[in-house]
Amino acid sequence: MAQPTMAAVPGLKATYVQLKTRMDKAVDDFRKALVATRTGRASVNMLDGVSVEAYGSQMALNQVATVHSPEPQLITVQPYDPTQLSAIEKAIRSAELGLNPMNDGKIIRVPVPPLTEERRKEMVKHLHKVLEDHRTAVRNIRRDGNDAIKKALKDKKITEDEEKRASGEIQKLTDDEIKKMEDMCKAKEKEVMEIK
Repeated sequence: MAQPTMAAVPGLKATYVQLKTRMDKAVDDFRKALVATRTGRASVNMLDGVSVEAYGSQMALNQVATVHSPEPQLITVQPYDPTQLSAIEKAIRSAELGLNPMNDGKIIRVPVPPLTEERRKEMVKHLHKVLEDHRTAVRNIRRDGNDAIKKALKDKKITEDEEKRASGEIQKLTDDEIKKMEDMCKAKEKEVMEIK
């Protein structure tokens, strides 16, 4: 007979759902960080982290302007309110993306220069740091799950066998999520190092 999974044990169902949700969020956050990482091509997502001082508060760039990538080496930013041109230009410059925006009074053009070998290596190093941060986050979620299982055992909500099985399941879930992120990182690293 097949052993019941963690999600099937009444004392662990909520713990499993919470762990899975938190780990999925960590992987999703990592995916977003990868998308925003610069490669040799222009991508509207490169400006996702840019926030603009507008109307007395910090706003995401995509809330104050339309961002397009009409060519592989160019991003255009069209503000909804033309009075925000200089604030947007300043925000892009100060975002430390290595980009040099220019405005013609109506639209901001952001040429995306090809990455140098040195810059590519810096980007890969940054990718590895982001990956390690997210691995740590997933491991912390695993620790929280193991603590919850031990508490459930102590409170006699589950048996020792269920506790052992659940710990193994959490470890497998952790390994799977970390492998997903490592695979995404390898693909992105290849994309960054590729010279177009």
